[in-house]
Amino acid sequence: MRVPQIRLESTSARISMNSTPATMEISQPKADLSIEQPKAEMNIERTPSQLTIDQTKAWEDMDLKHISKRIEEAADQGHQDWLAGLARRSQEGEDLMRIEDGGNPIPQHAQQNSEPPIYDFNIGWIPSHDSVKINYTPGKVDIQWKRNDPIIQAKTNKPTLNVERGKVDIEMEQRASLKIDFDNLYYRGIKYEQKI
Repeated sequence: MRVPQIRLESTSARISMNSTPATMEISQPKADLSIEQPKAEMNIERTPSQLTIDQTKAWEDMDLKHISKRIEEAADQGHQDWLAGLARRSQEGEDLMRIEDGGNPIPQHAQQNSEPPIYDFNIGWIPSHDSVKINYTPGKVDIQWKRNDPIIQAKTNKPTLNVERGKVDIEMEQRASLKIDFDNLYYRGIKYEQKI
């Protein structure tokens, strides 16, 4: 006796997936930078030193005098000699006026007027002490300066982004199926197949 049979045969579904990864490119342009440094301003004012040396007195002590000085001294000496002569003649007149008082003024006057004067002499070519006048004024230096700040100009540039999206391709590679096979007395050899 044959027992009825049902045979089931199934096939699973299969899918295929192909993916393309996303890509991203980032580019950062350099910033634009401009730096300018103005020069410092400097002003220098200088007063030069001054040295004066006056050696007129030293030359005069060595009898190396200017002509104007010699004329001045000669005029002064002439005035002094004139006054001395006037005083001498006045004194001689007084002596002669009192001749009755005794004495012999005429020979005395002749002797005084005939004798040369006695001059005091010293070394004449050595200048006297402190005869050279020296005057010195030191110089001055005035420095003024001004520092100028640098001029900086900066401009930032935004980054450049290039993005490519990824994708996934899904396909049905094999569909699911169910195969049923009946084997009994009444339905002998009937097959039934259903794809899902």
